[in-house]
Amino acid sequence: MATGHVKAETMDALLSHTNALPVRIAILAKAPLAGFAKTRLIPALGARGAARLQRAFVRRTLHVAQQARLGGGVQMWCAPSADQRFFRALQRSTGVGCFSQPEGDLGARMQAATAAPGPVLLVGTDCPALTVQHLHAAAAALHVGANTGKDTGAVFIPAEDGGYVLVGLSQPQPGLFHGIDWSTDRVMAQTRQRAHALGVALCELALLW
Repeated sequence: MATGHVKAETMDALLSHTNALPVRIAILAKAPLAGFAKTRLIPALGARGAARLQRAFVRRTLHVAQQARLGGGVQMWCAPSADQRFFRALQRSTGVGCFSQPEGDLGARMQAATAAPGPVLLVGTDCPALTVQHLHAAAAALHVGANTGKDTGAVFIPAEDGGYVLVGLSQPQPGLFHGIDWSTDRVMAQTRQRAHALGVALCELALLW
């Protein structure tokens, strides 16, 4: 496995490659229902306040994804289902494709969202620091690997809490999401180990909150 850590100062060089490779963006999102979303913030914000925050986070993430214009379209993978009123309204107002998340742990849901052929970036809605430039850099990292013959099978933006903000794949990698202790500070470390075991070349961009 070849692992690359791409520093912030190299981002401009990566961005020059962005438009050459259409990349799909998939967003995992919970509906902004009181008591269902952002439950760890309920003690501080109340159930309705946490739901309002989730609504703002989902809308912002979708806006950033659509503004990135990576050419592969944007999809919303929805919980508890795409039939929830909030997601139906988003689909009408923005044209985004909405799909229901399957049953199973986070790995199973991520696998479903990245199962279609072709390059994809998968993000959640919990990182307000994520920008269009980060999406461009992740897409470009996939393209640079393919263009040089040193295929980057997966690109990650690690998170400060030990997980990651984004995963990008040049092709489906279902095994990458197996055997991970989700919602712990071991997620990124275990994912590196999985990538190594599977022979998936991995690139990491700069850490985000």
